Amino acid sequence: MVLKIVQAGEPVLRQKARDLTPEEIGSPEVQRLIVLMRDTMRDAPGVGLAAPQVGVGVRLVVVEDRAEYQAGVPPADLAARERSPVPFHVLINPRLVVEDATPAEFHEGCLSVTGFTALVARARSVRVEALDERGQPVTVRGTGWYARILQHELDHLDGTLYLDRMETRSFATLENHRRYWAGRSTADVREALGLATSPGTKR
Repeated sequence: MVLKIVQAGEPVLRQKARDLTPEEIGSPEVQRLIVLMRDTMRDAPGVGLAAPQVGVGVRLVVVEDRAEYQAGVPPADLAARERSPVPFHVLINPRLVVEDATPAEFHEGCLSVTGFTALVARARSVRVEALDERGQPVTVRGTGWYARILQHELDHLDGTLYLDRMETRSFATLENHRRYWAGRSTADVREALGLATSPGTKR
């Protein structure tokens, strides 16, 4: 069974999610929600899913970047994005700390904004302190693409979409992204779109 992924315009995507209590974390309802979110993420497929994306306003995310998702990506692109497989894990009531604020800018999409993508600058390295599915404290650190996933999913818990952070001139359908921009460097894309050469510097 998979859950419906709500789309941009649904109020839950713009609301701040609430923390789960220890009692809730161990409840059958939340444990079932975790399983359904995992299955929904894999069915999409996606590399992360936040509870608000399935209409539930609680601070819970699941993350997994499977090796099979990277199989068709050129090694040079994987290296540029600092992307490697990430095993499935659960983060509850997470708190994010930026460890390396150096901006990394690449195209990003979202399961709640289907069919589109845009350039988004994210911090290169972050740390997340959270609880796991058993309610035990965990600390995870992410660099590169994993850091991007973590920032994207935790944004959902605060009612933020990548649309709020994107380089607006780069916004495109996935079809046009594949047609015009796939395989091109971020610098090439920025130049073609008449943008400043570095993220955060508007022309």
